[in-house]
Amino acid sequence: MATVKAVMGNLTVAERQLLTAVNSGASSLSFVGSGFIVLCYLLFKDLRKFSFKLVFYLALSDMCCSFFSIIGDPSKGFFCYAQGYTTHFFCLASFLWTTTIAFTLHRTVVRHKTDVEDLEPMFHLYVWGTSGVMTVIRSIANNHEHLSRLGTWCWAQTGHTGKVVHFITFYAPLWGAILFNGVTYFQVIRMLNNATRMAVGMSERSYQPDPRSDMKALNRWGYYPLILIGSWFFGTINRIHDVIEPGHKIFWLSVLDVGMAQLMGLFNSIAYGLNSSVRRAIYERLDLLPEWSQRWLPKSSRSRGQQQDDSELVSLKIQDQQ
Repeated sequence: MATVKAVMGNLTVAERQLLTAVNSGASSLSFVGSGFIVLCYLLFKDLRKFSFKLVFYLALSDMCCSFFSIIGDPSKGFFCYAQGYTTHFFCLASFLWTTTIAFTLHRTVVRHKTDVEDLEPMFHLYVWGTSGVMTVIRSIANNHEHLSRLGTWCWAQTGHTGKVVHFITFYAPLWGAILFNGVTYFQVIRMLNNATRMAVGMSERSYQPDPRSDMKALNRWGYYPLILIGSWFFGTINRIHDVIEPGHKIFWLSVLDVGMAQLMGLFNSIAYGLNSSVRRAIYERLDLLPEWSQRWLPKSSRSRGQQQDDSELVSLKIQDQQ
């Protein structure tokens, strides 16, 4: 997460207040979005499959990261340190959970393995263990300097050593996760594209799936790595700029850094969580409402959700038939 020195620096009081407002607003949106996915998982039993369980852990990490970003108070030592350690821990856990989702999809589709559910304990050890180790390492390099009235960030890193440790314990795992997710989803999409073309060419059935719907479902996976890139690109540039010119802060870059980073939970909840299965579960519950209340809902909502679900699953069905 953004540090006090790295983001606030020599900014004016008005600029710091604006950054604080951006942080609180973006974190609140991510908290609501992630909380919605967590609530859906807890309420709808038909969503409690292994694949969505990983999404649940991702949303839970995002929700905790957003929550502590909101409540952190630099004027109070305990809450300041609580924010610093917990946001670093849960934000790391968030993008590490995205790698487990990519790994699960790759192992199932490309390698044709069915043992992914047995790997859940290893996933927990990998995510929580790595996040814990990185947080402890960063805490050792932290000078524990308490800086008040500098905004909503509490983990003060001063000096070259602290900034290097920040890169090693946060941005190195982040861009490693981005690279891993990008390569993994590329292989998955290429595998399913080839399978789709083969099935369409060899099939003698009168019914043929709509290629445009299939490609839309497949290409959706390609956007997943872009979430991490979009959320942390400006933060990475801001950290590099801070190392090169530590005494000169660019306000607009700081705003993009804080805003995009804190919106990561919202982006994840939309891309990973708000899928066709969740929408279908919601539409099914809406059918139980009284008729007078259903008149206010779009009539085609459920049918669209079912059509999207079918298009997202068609490629996997093709894979099973081969």
